[in-house]
Amino acid sequence: MEKSLRQSIIDLIKREVVPAVGCTEPVAVALCVAKATETLGCLPEKIELFLSGNIIKNAMGVGIPGTGMIGLPIAVALGALVGKSEYSLEVLRDVTPEAVEEGKRYIAEGRISIALETDAPSNLHIDVRAQGDDHSVRAIISGAHTNFILIEKDGEVLFEKSAESGGSDTASSADPELNMQMVYDFATTAPLEEISFILEAKNLNLAAAQFALKGEYGHCLGSTVLHFGEKFFGDTPVAHAITLTSAACDARMGGAMVPVMSNSGSGNQGITATMPVVSYAMDINASDEQMVRALVLSHLTSIYIKQSLGRLSALCGCVVASTGATSGLVYLMGGGYDQVCDAVKNMVANLTGMICDGAKPSCSMKISSGVSTAMMSAMLAMQGFAVTSAEGIISDDVDETIHNLTSIGRDSMQATDKLVLKIMTCK
Repeated sequence: MEKSLRQSIIDLIKREVVPAVGCTEPVAVALCVAKATETLGCLPEKIELFLSGNIIKNAMGVGIPGTGMIGLPIAVALGALVGKSEYSLEVLRDVTPEAVEEGKRYIAEGRISIALETDAPSNLHIDVRAQGDDHSVRAIISGAHTNFILIEKDGEVLFEKSAESGGSDTASSADPELNMQMVYDFATTAPLEEISFILEAKNLNLAAAQFALKGEYGHCLGSTVLHFGEKFFGDTPVAHAITLTSAACDARMGGAMVPVMSNSGSGNQGITATMPVVSYAMDINASDEQMVRALVLSHLTSIYIKQSLGRLSALCGCVVASTGATSGLVYLMGGGYDQVCDAVKNMVANLTGMICDGAKPSCSMKISSGVSTAMMSAMLAMQGFAVTSAEGIISDDVDETIHNLTSIGRDSMQATDKLVLKIMTCK
């Protein structure tokens, strides 16, 4: 593979695999509020937010780090009070108990209003309008979680660009046009020193899992499997992978103040692309090189799938990330490209259609389904078994199979997405 292509893929991974504190949708809202507040130059007297449905869906029921609270209002208040836009998706890392109390007062004073933007140009769209000291500011993030497209003060445009410039619902024209063969070749042949940075994903997400196992976060799925699961799952690689992966998700969805490594704008996707691979690699005493290459294969496969699916959709992100994970697992099991393709087909035949009904503590249960399916799909592939083109939405070509999956999630499930949001907001 040419060095220029390798470098463009490395740049893509570094842009898509980044640390985040808290669920990325409310954190992106807090980031936009922080930027608006900084531009205003004072604490806003009033903040109005106009948000796309998928932002609202993914922020309604999730814990906000360091607060013991759920939902958007406290994320908005803290974005204004202590948020720093320079921290990007770690914008809330300076939250203190005192700031939380001040945030509660800010909310109680009725300074925040939140509305659905029915004609949002993107599934990921955040429009913040803040007022204070006789000035007004508008800041917009669209297309990607950190992609500012407009900053305006008192009607004067300070910054503006199109949503496609630096982040969009689908792949940017500047990104390399990935396919499964390219993903596999890169992960298995790139010089180790060029890709070893991916170990930071292991370090962050494993630390988050270990943190959760010492406390009570979310639905405590990770600690439940660890302490009570041997009777049902045994002391097995599947049990270990479910424990570590769901524990990291428990911490994140439960509002723990711990960073995780995200993938394509989602912390849960980053966790799911990382922890099954890390867990199995530790179980088999894999070498550092095997760990690195398996993680790169997993994360880059996930990025490839998200390029055509989009940032947010009605399809649960664990479908994407666990498909990445099965690729990494196959590599660790000694499989090659053909076995990776078979495992991907097995995943698409199984998990396609799992809905996203927002970020919340029970995401750990969906992630666990993805983990066990990833292991099963890899195991079948290693034994020479794969779902064939005579079955369902599977094609002979693995890339066509992936695009069958993403077209369903991106296009056919739009009505599902609207109904899910309606159900969630009308309960």
